[in-house]
Amino acid sequence: MANSFSKEERVAFENILEGFQDALVLSKNVGIYTTDQVMMERTNDTIWRPMPYIGTSINAAPGTDISALYSDYVQLAVPSSISYSKAVPFTLNALELRDALQEDRLGAAAKNKLASDINVAIMDVAAAQGTLVVKRTAAATGYDDVAQCDAIMNEQGVPDYDRHLALSSRDYNGMANDLSKASRSFGNEKSDSAYERSRVGMVAGFDTLKLDYANRLTAAAGGGSLTIDTRDAATNYLVPAATQAVTGGTTNVDNRTQSVTISSTTGVAAGDAFTIAGVEACHHITKQSTGQLKTFRVISVTNGTTMVISPGIISNQVASDAAAQYQNCIVTGAAAAAITFLNTVTTSVNPFWQRDSLELLPGRYSVPADAGAAVLRGTTDNGIELVMQKFYDINTMTTKYRCDTLFGVVNKQPEMSGIMLFSQT
Repeated sequence: MANSFSKEERVAFENILEGFQDALVLSKNVGIYTTDQVMMERTNDTIWRPMPYIGTSINAAPGTDISALYSDYVQLAVPSSISYSKAVPFTLNALELRDALQEDRLGAAAKNKLASDINVAIMDVAAAQGTLVVKRTAAATGYDDVAQCDAIMNEQGVPDYDRHLALSSRDYNGMANDLSKASRSFGNEKSDSAYERSRVGMVAGFDTLKLDYANRLTAAAGGGSLTIDTRDAATNYLVPAATQAVTGGTTNVDNRTQSVTISSTTGVAAGDAFTIAGVEACHHITKQSTGQLKTFRVISVTNGTTMVISPGIISNQVASDAAAQYQNCIVTGAAAAAITFLNTVTTSVNPFWQRDSLELLPGRYSVPADAGAAVLRGTTDNGIELVMQKFYDINTMTTKYRCDTLFGVVNKQPEMSGIMLFSQT
């Protein structure tokens, strides 16, 4: 006969689920995509999610005949996987169970850890894959810092709503300090909340969040003499493609990254941020230059001269419909264009993003309820499922508990997310 939960345990689980939902602070600020779990099992827990279309226009004048000017649209997609399987196991023996509070305490600890795992996963993806890089030479001070995040997004055509900025505790408090002094006449809500609760709130169109943990990015060690050939003949540019031919058919292509050849990858590491001389960012819709160098991130190093970067250099140097549609930069070709690293001092990473760029994929375990273990499950408002199981071992008079959650995180559009680095040289 299967074990069954007592009334107290059910109430405890409901409290755990409620607290779990409250603790999912970051997951409430990213997109949610609910998948068909049967389909996900049959596709190795991976689904391709579409990137936003970018429209292009043509000049129809003189006259109205555009019959020779039609072009194809290329729909790009990115692989999204349910790849995080997190569990918190614990045991209580028959003596420990005499104190019912033990279950509550351990359950609360499990809830906090699983919620933290989800938040950390979102931050890891945002911090590692965001390609809009804002470098600040001083410590965090306030509005001017966030305004730079606003500017880099606006210049490249990122939607101006649902923007979020997650700051390390020290950087967040540095901004709150500035706000607390902005108006010394107490009674000003913004100043009061900054002084009393170190609360920053909405700044320059970004909803700010405080992190009690933050990723660290080490100083780049690639040196100051690295170069890349940006001439057409070097083919260090990307022509986006929706699919590619494989034996027996076609498969989708992930266009978020590109492999490039540079003078040397010695000292270069994943996460490094850099610019390339003569490669300026352009507005993704108008295709006009922003006058600012395009920022890139190193995703991985392949060998002594090859590395994988994000985003790809989509410059339309060799004209094509796909490159014209997704063009993200304007290149002035050079045989040895200088690479300049932006992460010059080891520091905390402060990710910022537009909601649609990051996506959380809730998963679901199919746990049998008649296999000897008691099972309780609950789902948060944003679809994240928490499963609690209990199994009693008569030999040792020990009860095993486990709390589980299954999910995935994807950065669908790295050019709609980025990082801010403070105190850089």
